[in-house]
Amino acid sequence: MVGMTNTACQFASALFDSPDPAVAVEAACQQVSEALAGAPDLAVCFVSHDHAPALEQIVAELDRRLRPRVLLGCTGESIAGVGREIEQSPAISLWAARLPGVTVLPMHLDFQRTPEGGSFTGWPDELPAQWPAGAALIMLAEPFSFPADTLLERLGEDQPHVPIVGGMASGAFSPGENRVFLNHAVYDSGAVAVLLHGALQVDTVVSQGCRPIGRPLVVTKADRNVIYELGGRPAMAQLQEIFNALPPHDQQLVQQGLHVGRVIDEYRQTFGRGDFLIRNVVGADRATGAIAIGDFVRVGQTVQFHVRDSASADEDLRALLDSVRSTEQAGAAGALLFTCNGRGTRLFDVPDHDAAAVQALLGDIPLAGFFAQGEIGPVGGKNFLHGFTASVAVFRGKVTAS
Repeated sequence: MVGMTNTACQFASALFDSPDPAVAVEAACQQVSEALAGAPDLAVCFVSHDHAPALEQIVAELDRRLRPRVLLGCTGESIAGVGREIEQSPAISLWAARLPGVTVLPMHLDFQRTPEGGSFTGWPDELPAQWPAGAALIMLAEPFSFPADTLLERLGEDQPHVPIVGGMASGAFSPGENRVFLNHAVYDSGAVAVLLHGALQVDTVVSQGCRPIGRPLVVTKADRNVIYELGGRPAMAQLQEIFNALPPHDQQLVQQGLHVGRVIDEYRQTFGRGDFLIRNVVGADRATGAIAIGDFVRVGQTVQFHVRDSASADEDLRALLDSVRSTEQAGAAGALLFTCNGRGTRLFDVPDHDAAAVQALLGDIPLAGFFAQGEIGPVGGKNFLHGFTASVAVFRGKVTAS
């Protein structure tokens, strides 16, 4: 259990891995309540999929014991918090905050298919047409029913300056088995979210965990998600040339899984960490020399091949967290972690990697999170749905000039 105060805001968190959800909820609520001076304005809870059958009772007990203004959460394959990651075992991670001077606007969104293509419903009446400056959206979505990438694209046009961070509920392999919840209600579809604005600063860290190989190349022929030519040559020919120049270790990484980074801001002259949106290479055709990736591309865009390993992922996350720490006017007071279910001990040689890194770099702050089936966060000033990523929302009291 961790509790901390930053200016007027208070944060607390607790993580319990009891196989009995009633025991875990009681212990988590007790420790969080002891750390806060009153009922929280926002409580966020991540529940392992093992406890999904008892989720209605868990939500009711959280409300009874904490009396939060807004309660938000979802199920996850694995659960994180207070420097630990409980992988594929029963656990509950609870995070709560008292946020005076902060507007906390909850919403449950659904996607409705229409002849025109589809629409998102559930927007609260209190939501202004233009979201306030400094606002941030925390969103948890059910992956089988909710096209989060489509919503992010639309909000990128309507609310381009608002960071969105969160993740897709995980642990289930079929539609209707994941759960998201908001206040008293538990849903098996849609998304739950809170818009935060006021006396609170929300910083975001999105670690894609890759490093570039070769050099940036301009797409000269493409169709949807298939790249036919890079720099006027077949894409496979360019890749082969890069591969031949790599050391043996990097050649092995290419064979294990290759990625393409698409430059987000084409007006930049040089490209570094955070300038690429990373997507998987999903196929190749040696006959045509084409490469297919998990994103649409167009002629004129700049891309660069990337590889991922545990060392690159560790270095990237730590560097980004250190950057947030060094630019903060006030210290981090709390954080939410949304890490990919392909990370953890599937990627790293040590347990608790991402949760431990957050607390090693930002301090012993209240932290909760889960292993997602897709992570949400901004890269290059735009919000995207990612894979193999650690996305972190860092909370601190807003500093005003005296």
